Amino acid sequence: MRGYFKDKEATEAAFRGGWFWSRDIGVIDPDGSQDVITCGGEILGSTEIEGLLYSHPAVYEAAVVGRPDEALGESVCAFVKLKEGVEAKEEEIIEFCERKLGNKYMKMVPKTVVFSDLPKTSTGKTQKNVLKKIAKDMSLFH
Repeated sequence: MRGYFKDKEATEAAFRGGWFWSRDIGVIDPDGSQDVITCGGEILGSTEIEGLLYSHPAVYEAAVVGRPDEALGESVCAFVKLKEGVEAKEEEIIEFCERKLGNKYMKMVPKTVVFSDLPKTSTGKTQKNVLKKIAKDMSLFH
């Protein structure tokens, strides 16, 4: 890219030392992988959605991944471990997210909630690659 068309000021502000500074923000895990979900052309950060799920009174642990979706590319698939002795249904978790997010952020609402223990590495990190495979396999059957 050489610059913005007929906009010298914007070009000068965007380029520094030969590099284009887009001011875009991304999320990359320490292992180098991107932890995002591409839903309907929008990039959703999973940590924000997980934070919302953790605010539900029944949720002990949560992780979200993209699940293949014919219309949207990916939809949000939440994996949730409930607190000991507490019950919740998929619809309750989804409705909770809808209430908290409102219409503007509906793409961030999980379309699917799976209740299970979250797979962990030996150091206790959630294995999102395993969850992504489970979400992908679920899509093959629905």
